[in-house]
Amino acid sequence: MRLDPNTPVVVGVGATSQHVEDPREGSGALELMAIALEHAGKDAGSDALLSAADTIWMPRGFWRESDPGGWLAERFGAAKARSVIAEIGILQTSVLGRAAAELASGRSEVALIVGGESRDRDSRLERLGAGGVPRSTSTNRGEGTPSEVIRPAAEIMGRVEIDLGLVAPTVQYALIDNALRAHEGQAIEAHRAELGRLWADFNDVAVDNPRAWDRTKRSAGEIVLPSESNRMLAYPYTKSLVSQWNVNQAGGLILCTLAKARRLGLDESRFVYPLAVVDSEHMVTSSERRDLHRAPGFALAGRVARDHVGRDIGSIEHLELYSCFPAAVRVQQRELGVDPKRRVTKTGGMTFAGGPLNNFVIQAWVEMVEALRRDPGSQGLVTAVSGLMTKQGVSVFGPEPSRAFLFESVTERAREAQARVEVDLGATGRARVATYTVICGREGDRRVALVFDFDDGRRTLRVVVDDELAEEGMRRELCGREADLGSGDSIRWI
Repeated sequence: MRLDPNTPVVVGVGATSQHVEDPREGSGALELMAIALEHAGKDAGSDALLSAADTIWMPRGFWRESDPGGWLAERFGAAKARSVIAEIGILQTSVLGRAAAELASGRSEVALIVGGESRDRDSRLERLGAGGVPRSTSTNRGEGTPSEVIRPAAEIMGRVEIDLGLVAPTVQYALIDNALRAHEGQAIEAHRAELGRLWADFNDVAVDNPRAWDRTKRSAGEIVLPSESNRMLAYPYTKSLVSQWNVNQAGGLILCTLAKARRLGLDESRFVYPLAVVDSEHMVTSSERRDLHRAPGFALAGRVARDHVGRDIGSIEHLELYSCFPAAVRVQQRELGVDPKRRVTKTGGMTFAGGPLNNFVIQAWVEMVEALRRDPGSQGLVTAVSGLMTKQGVSVFGPEPSRAFLFESVTERAREAQARVEVDLGATGRARVATYTVICGREGDRRVALVFDFDDGRRTLRVVVDDELAEEGMRRELCGREADLGSGDSIRWI
């Protein structure tokens, strides 16, 4: 196939992970992003790409600035660059999809995708009383107005979860993980062992990744078993099973049209092509999902990507499944048809490699592009999650494509596939536990969050303070147990 001159191609990638003993010596989020893009320019073999950028794409982070893209454009001398911010709730794969689609259509010629955080540095500065404002010599501190802001159509958190105080992602994903265990009839100990094996494998990769945030070697037992330094957060999740967002990290990609890359004389043996981005943006709050262990959008997105690239997802050589919590990985394995025993990370995952708020996928793309260069002719899959498994995204990269780049939405198909239930917090009567978790506070306080399903299809949720039930729920299965629910917190187990 003769490639279209506007075929999008990744020509440069860069990332940085900055550890400093004195936070006053560290860089802020904007500077980290600039460093990552400078690395990407060197990787591409042309610093001119940064000044030639016509669009700078960025997912929203913890940083306070309103227009970091404008600051980067000034720094790199990209006077005509548009700055685009994707707010939280927009899939990171959607950012890549939009950028690549603009290149393919001829609306763009050079696009930068970048994200970064300095939450570790900033929080340490605040404890020192030194403030959390990043250093900069620029006259524009990113306080302008971005050219475009992409916003989600709805909130990722439902009123039910907010009213019950179940807003922490750790709690929500623990409920999903326990629901999956119950659906598969897995014993408590077998579940814990699976989580340990899975996360220990992520840890092994992080130990060998020089850009990983935490390269400390940990055994499966050290990861899943509570200890003084590894407290239980929401059963079965200890601290070592959840994403770590207190990091100083940034990643950046340079994409351009094939014609632009050739005019610059870039090394084509290093080109990696985005082949497909497929997203589902259908939003259903977790409590309203009939099948708590499912994410149908992933199955749909995986099938569309498979049909486009001509490969089953499970046969793609290199994988990075979004890894904020084990539930995210475990659900994706089932929906995408990936062998649960297979390694599914190039970074080491968000617990160990680092999980900056809203740009981990960019770090993953950097590692994936480098892996594909080392393995010519292979393909790589990187997934994304937004919210509480609320949105699902799939991106596939590979060598010179035989088909034009695909950016497709399966949102409407996901709407049809995602079965919903009515949630009634005041419901009473006989019901059974669909899932649960034990929420553990820092001071030893514990609450049990329970999701109950009625035979007529309704659902209700209860959060109770019951130490005996909390202790039992971490030793024996509560899913499937029946109870007679009264008003308020009244539960009589049957």
